[in-house]
Amino acid sequence: MKEAIIHAGPKVEIIDTPTPSPKSGQVVIKVAVSGSNPKDWKVPEWMPDVPPLNQGDDIAGTIHEVGEGVTEFRKGDRVAAFHEMMTPGGSYAEYAVAWAHTTFFLPEKTSFEEGAAIPLAALTAAVGLYASDRLNLPQPWSPATSPIPLVVYGASSAVGSYVLQFAQRSNIHPLVCVAGRAQEHVEKLIDRSKGDTIIDYRKGDEAVVQGIKDALKKEKLEYAFDAVSEKNSYQNIAGALDAQTGKITLVLPPPGGDWTGKFPGVAETVGQSTTNVGSVHKDLKDLGYVYCRYITRGLEEGWFKAQPQEIVPGGLGGVQTALEKLKDGTASAVKYVFRIGETEGAGK
Repeated sequence: MKEAIIHAGPKVEIIDTPTPSPKSGQVVIKVAVSGSNPKDWKVPEWMPDVPPLNQGDDIAGTIHEVGEGVTEFRKGDRVAAFHEMMTPGGSYAEYAVAWAHTTFFLPEKTSFEEGAAIPLAALTAAVGLYASDRLNLPQPWSPATSPIPLVVYGASSAVGSYVLQFAQRSNIHPLVCVAGRAQEHVEKLIDRSKGDTIIDYRKGDEAVVQGIKDALKKEKLEYAFDAVSEKNSYQNIAGALDAQTGKITLVLPPPGGDWTGKFPGVAETVGQSTTNVGSVHKDLKDLGYVYCRYITRGLEEGWFKAQPQEIVPGGLGGVQTALEKLKDGTASAVKYVFRIGETEGAGK
């Protein structure tokens, strides 16, 4: 089969490799569409000692083979899945491997392109919002009964957009959304009647901090989900966050790369955490399992929607172009996805 290996640069190398086989508890998926994420170009640059590998983690396609102990899925099922990061069998290939607990059904009305835009980012949102050692906010099936202000920094990003959708189900309001040129996208995901609002980060750091304070209308801010985690984002949040009871979670480690490190410019008394979605393949397997199935329900019922997609032509041949755009900041409120069947030599 054809598989794309990601090198620093980013530079993409397409190779021929054997079709993978599932371990116990895994499925092999014939990939119709693969999604991309910023980590796909970042990891080869940030971790130069790690041998280059297939960095794709967002899979959409049909079940090809199931491993021992897998009872939920059958050959031919339409699914999406979150591949375990930094392991063989990624989504930049004709066939990919996923654990059954981070695989979920796609309704017939949900396209493979939509499916490929969901797994990693949506599970990141779920972990950051609901894990007991992150923000630990009310679950959607036990929604809040009184106002809970939440700042979502980077609200138009895929992670931010899924944070907003889950937060709506949890009745978390007001949602104070920090975004830039993609505010129209954010507007579709919030409820102005419940105090939700949008702050334009392009007006500068001081305006962002003041905008958050104004949006709170003297309410205490205790929760913030930073889906940017750079360019003064968490320092700006800290300017409005309650220093004694506040909690903030980041999607990137603070400077120095230590996922357990403290955040510069944030009070030591603030609850600080980083949200590494890889935890759904480690200590948060149950959370990953539950939210994967909840996403299927949301897609069926229509309250959960995929981040808008842009199909990059050429299948795996388009991966380098997309990763370059992710690196230079071209992407805005969009997921770059690839139809694997368009790859030159695929299927042979």
